[in-house]
Formats: sequence, C-alpha cells, structure tokens
Amino acid sequence: MLQPNNIYCGDSRQLLKQIEANSISLSFWSPPYFLGKDYEQGVSYDQWQEMLEEVIKLHYTILKPGGFMVINIADILAFQDEKMPRIQADNPSNKKCAVTKEMVLEAKKQHPDYNRYQLASLLKCSEQTIDRRINGNNIRGGKHTIGTHVKLVGGQLEKYAYEAGLYLYDKRIWMKDPAWANSKWTTGTLKAVSETEDLYIFWKPGEYVVNRDRLSPREWKEWGLRQVWNIASVRANDIHQAMFPIELAYRMIRLYTDDEDIVLDPFLGSGTTALAAIETNRKYIGIELMEQYAELARKRVKEALSMPQLKFT
Repeated sequence: MLQPNNIYCGDSRQLLKQIEANSISLSFWSPPYFLGKDYEQGVSYDQWQEMLEEVIKLHYTILKPGGFMVINIADILAFQDEKMPRIQADNPSNKKCAVTKEMVLEAKKQHPDYNRYQLASLLKCSEQTIDRRINGNNIRGGKHTIGTHVKLVGGQLEKYAYEAGLYLYDKRIWMKDPAWANSKWTTGTLKAVSETEDLYIFWKPGEYVVNRDRLSPREWKEWGLRQVWNIASVRANDIHQAMFPIELAYRMIRLYTDDEDIVLDPFLGSGTTALAAIETNRKYIGIELMEQYAELARKRVKEALSMPQLKFT
C-alpha cells in the first residue's frame, strides 16, 4: 500500500489502486489539459478522456466518506476539429495589399473569362490575394488548416464523477494573470485571452465537517466564501511546464481538511500540493508519471522540510 508522506513515480491508474480505502480526506489535482505540452505528445483526445474517467472513478474507493476531490482544469480554447468549416476571419488591419474583395469582383465582372492569375496581373497583386479576397482563405494555409473551437471539459468531469458515485458539490474560479504568451492564437481573432481556470469540487457521500475555525474571520471574508479567487500565476514555469501557484492548493487544503488529514495529488508534477500539505500540517501522497518530475518534487519537499519556518504562500 502507498504510505503517506511519500512521492511515487508511476501511472495513477495503477497506483491509486494501492491506496488504502476510505483514507483520503482531499484529492487536489491538476491533470494534463490536452494543450499539446511535451508530456502530452502522442495522446489523442479520446485517450485523454479515458484517462480522466478512470482516475476519477478510482477515487470513490480511496476517498473518505464525506471527503472531497478537487480538479483544477481549464477548457480547451483551441480544440482542433476536422469537421469544423475551414473559414478564416477577415482581418482588414492585417492586409498588406490594397486590393479589396469588391475590386476583385468588379474585375471578374468585366473579364468573366479571366482566371485568378490573369486577375492578379490585372490588379497588380498575387494570385493568392485573389483567392483570399474571393474565398476568405489562404490557398497555402488557411483553408487547409484544421479549424479550432472552444471545447468545454467540465460536463465530462461531472459525468465521470456522477457515474462513480461522486457529486459536484461546488465550483470555484481561479482568476489568474492573462496568458498572453500562451494565447498567440487569439491575435488574429475576436477571442478573449485566457485568464481563468476552474476548480470543480466533488463530494463522496458521507458526513463532512463545516469547521469555521479552519480560517480566520478575515480569511472567510476575503476568500473562504468567495467563488472567484484572484491569485497571481506562477511567474516562470522554468522547472515544469504547467505549475500552479501554491496558494491555490493551500486554500483548498485549509478549506476541506484538518491537521493530520491525508491529501492526495495523483498528478503531482513539481510537488506543489505536497509543499502546501507540509505547510498546513497535513500528510500527503504524491503520484507523478515522469521520473524527472517525481525526483524534482522529492527535492523540493526535502528542501521544505529543512526550512520548517518558511512560508510558501
């Protein structure tokens, strides 16, 4: 059986089966988001969904009655869809050629037998511009590129949890910094820049404690009872590609657990949840698929334990 205050390297779908039944007070995790990170290469959307479904269903046995599972995740804002019509947006501000669609249509009207090469010669532009203006596409890219749209993920999580016997108890929103660097696909569209992620809180049926002493009156007012949490993003993902701020885990652990409870993270990454558990006097179990990150998490935990007075938040 997996023992508390340890970090294990392996697949959560196997290792979760080795956790004592009814022992976990809180499972707080942030899975891969299906955004094309290095550690997601070769995984299809269906495979990703199957992984999430299996991990969620395995939680029913290991959570305490009245325990909680919190999933931090974001919708897929640029989901590639082969069935989506391949129509590009018209962006006049990006057009370097003064030729307009109306000019091309007028030229075609006057010269109905002209092909796009002849029209291009007449209007002193490229044949690609002729095609762009008529069809709204780039013959060397746009209409051959798979379209993208927003793909919601919360509904699937709720479905998998409900089928496992877990119920969506609450939902919070993490308001983070605008992800300019990670949202370059928005530059030529009307889409918003990503600046929120969702926290889905699932409950395993059983009595749970509403302990007002877990937070100070000020903390309850500032964030304990608030749905939207304004927490700055990690300033640099230099040791892991997808780090979340320790404050996020810290708040969840404070809200849903008491001293000496066991906190689980089946996608531990660089070890953030374990660090938050240490700071709040909780036990932890961490599972990480990749050895390089499991070792990184162990190193960070060791450093934290050597500096017990350090405030991580």
